[in-house]
Amino acid sequence: MSIDNNSADNSLLPWTLGQRPLMLAPMQGLTNSALRRLYLQEYQPDLVFTEFVRVQTRTRKRIARGDLADLQDHPAMAPLVVQLIGNDPTALADAARLVQLGGCRHINLNLGCPYGRMTTGATGGELLRQPQQLVLLLKALRLACHGSFSVKCRAGYNDLNQWQSLLELFEDAGADFIILHPRTVEQRYSGEADHRISAALAEKSQLPVIANGDLDCPLKARNLLDQTAIAGLMIGRGALADPWIFQRIRGDAPLLVDPAERRQQIGQFIRDLWPPYVQKFCGERQALMKIKDVLNFITAPDLQRELGKLKRTGSGGAFLDRLHRDFFLAGSISSP
Repeated sequence: MSIDNNSADNSLLPWTLGQRPLMLAPMQGLTNSALRRLYLQEYQPDLVFTEFVRVQTRTRKRIARGDLADLQDHPAMAPLVVQLIGNDPTALADAARLVQLGGCRHINLNLGCPYGRMTTGATGGELLRQPQQLVLLLKALRLACHGSFSVKCRAGYNDLNQWQSLLELFEDAGADFIILHPRTVEQRYSGEADHRISAALAEKSQLPVIANGDLDCPLKARNLLDQTAIAGLMIGRGALADPWIFQRIRGDAPLLVDPAERRQQIGQFIRDLWPPYVQKFCGERQALMKIKDVLNFITAPDLQRELGKLKRTGSGGAFLDRLHRDFFLAGSISSP
């Protein structure tokens, strides 16, 4: 399939013309700099996103110190897109300028989080109910962004056809690309993401459209790229369940592996994540809590018993011992 990225300014995009980018999705509490670095080193997404960065309206700092530090820790292996969430045009523009001063060229506005409210008003998916306010946010961010500016949104708030009116807002505001999760905000994560909607948006849009949501099967994901006008894919939970999914979609890794090999691959992923988590979170206790959050997304049915034992461990030593026994020694597989 030939990709022309429609009418976007290709010099601003965080991927090259003709590329079909595969992106690691922003996942709150998960896609910290340590996890992003490991994925870039080992599993090769074309670009990665921050967890959403909450923009403060009642302080001049706009972005918390910890969030800024996480951005500065990003390796220069692939583009980093900073996802902002907020509801004030001035504050969002200030935040966009701040992260650009720190070297981050690509800004994304969260319009999809189904839990997005702040004490000062609606954020995330809630903004789809306020198109007039949304226009102000889009225009302010476009003026503030010198690199790419994109939106990540649901198909609608409670109407799966709302994307048709949203598309005009995004195009008129000068967005560079759209990431669509084809559920409504009210659906949250129930049901199934309908990528016929993603394909319809891609056909109608003048902007590149990235499909997101329930992309956990490499073959289906590849077919979505090959058979539609969709420009690329964003994968979140599917990439935690199978970190090799980006390579499988490209054809650089087998679509299927036998259970014994999969067990060892998942064990290697968990083991490789441990040292950077200990460093980032300043010790084993916090690292253990954070890495257990990742384990919740590894959905392989034949590994749930072993993953459950890992989640019940109470120390770093017990965690690593259990990991070694159940993922490298089980089934007479020798530890590498």
